[in-house]
Amino acid sequence: MQHTLNVRAFFFNAKTDYLPYYKHFSITLDADAKAMEILKNIKAKNENFAYPEEKLVFKINELVVTGDETIGEIVERFSNELQIDPVLSYRSNHCLVINDDDFMERFELLAPYASEEDKAYYESLYALHYASESSKFNHDYIGDAILLLAHKMITEGHSAKDAILEAISDPYDGLAACEYENNLFDTQDHTESLEALITMANLSPKSSLLEKISQKLSKDALATHSIDTLNGQGVAFYAAHTQTPTQEEVFKAIEAAVCRIVRFGRERRLCGRSLIGREENLAYLKAATTLLDALDSGAEVLIVADDADLEMFSKHYKAIEKRIGREIPLALLSFDTFKQLAARSAA
Repeated sequence: MQHTLNVRAFFFNAKTDYLPYYKHFSITLDADAKAMEILKNIKAKNENFAYPEEKLVFKINELVVTGDETIGEIVERFSNELQIDPVLSYRSNHCLVINDDDFMERFELLAPYASEEDKAYYESLYALHYASESSKFNHDYIGDAILLLAHKMITEGHSAKDAILEAISDPYDGLAACEYENNLFDTQDHTESLEALITMANLSPKSSLLEKISQKLSKDALATHSIDTLNGQGVAFYAAHTQTPTQEEVFKAIEAAVCRIVRFGRERRLCGRSLIGREENLAYLKAATTLLDALDSGAEVLIVADDADLEMFSKHYKAIEKRIGREIPLALLSFDTFKQLAARSAA
C-alpha cells in the first residue's frame, strides 16, 4: 500500500537566512518505508534541505521521531498532512541539523561520577533529551536525560549519591524545573523515576505568606471573569491528568447547552501544577501558556476536568496573569458546575 504525503518542511541556514521558512512537497511512499525516506525525498527535490547523517532525530507534527518509524505508523497517527521540523528550531544550524553541544555538556554534570556504562546509557537517551516539554519553557533546563541517568546511578547504589543530587539541583534549571512530559512519537513514561528523584532531593512544595496573598488576589481576579448564564459561548475542555469525564461526554454537554466547542493545542498538556512550591516562575508560565492557548483559540469558558488543576489555576490566577503580562478573561469551571449552569440557563 502506498501513501501520498503532503509535507510542510522547515528550512533555515544560519549562514544566509534571518528567519526560518517552510516549503511544501507531495511525496508518495510505501507504507513499510521508513520516515527517513521523507527526508531523502525532500533532499532530492530541493538540494538546500539538510538533515543529520548521524544521530538523526527530528519532529513530525510536534512529536520527536528517529527516522525508523514506518510511513504506515505515521499516517495512522497523523493522517497524510505532515509538518517536518528540527527537534529544537532555535538550535538549528541548517534545516534539521542542530547544534547539539548541550547534550554532552549536560553529561559533564555527572561525568566525574559516571562509568563508561553510565555514559552509554546517557547517550541512548539522545532523542528523549530533545523531546522534553520542559525545555520549551526553559531553554537552560538540564534535561530529562541527565536526570534519568542520576536516578539510575543512585538506585544502583552509587556511593556519591549526595554529590550526584547536588550536581543536578540548580534551583531554576535543574531537578526543580522538571515536570516530566515528553514529546516522543514512541511514548516513554519516566514519571515514577523522576518523582522518586525529586523525593530523594527533598524538593517538597513549600507554602508562604506571599502565596496566601496571591491566592486572595486570584480570587478577586477570577470573580471578574465569572458567568451566570450560558449563551452561545465558546467552551474548551482541559484534561491533562484524567480521563474522567470523557471528551465525548463533555462535548455532548457543550453542544446540548447550545455553546461552541473550542479545541486548543494544550488541552492535554501539563500546566505546571507539580512545580508549585518548587519552581513557581516556570509553573506560572506553563499555566499561563495553557490558559492563553484556550483563550486565543476562541474560548470564553474553560471546563477543567481535574479538581487539582482547577484549584491550581484558581489559587494562582493573579500570579499566572502577572507572569505572562496579560489579563486572561476565562471563566474556569468544573464539569459539574458547567452542567448546573447549563441547566439553569435552559430553565
